[in-house]
Amino acid sequence: MHIEFLLEEASAEILLTEIIPKIAGDNITLRFHDFRGKQNLLKNLPNRLKGYKSILQSNTDWRIVVLVDRDKEDCQVLKQKIETIVQDVGLTTHSNSEKFQVLNRIAVEELEA
Repeated sequence: MHIEFLLEEASAEILLTEIIPKIAGDNITLRFHDFRGKQNLLKNLPNRLKGYKSILQSNTDWRIVVLVDRDKEDCQVLKQKIETIVQDVGLTTHSNSEKFQVLNRIAVEELEA
C-alpha cells in the first residue's frame, strides 16, 4: 500500500515518519507533502486531489490522508468542509465508503504540543 499525506506543517511529518511504519509494517510506502499552513492546504486541496484522481481510480492500493489541526475551529464544520472538497472532486472518503480513497483527520491537540 502507498499513502500520500497532505499536511499543513512539517511537525506532522516528523511524527508520522516515526509512528506509521511501526503501526503499518514494512509493506507500505509513504510520501509527505507540507503545505506550510492550513489555509494553504485547504486552498490547494481541490486541485491536488484532482491530480490524484486518475491514480486513485486505477491503483486500489493508494490512499490519501489529509491531516489538519483543529486550532479553534469547530471540528464538525472543519471536517464537513474537507469532506465536501473531496466529494466535489469525485473521490470517496472514509465517512461515506468502506472502500475509501481519502481519509480526512483533524488533530484536536496541535502536533507541536
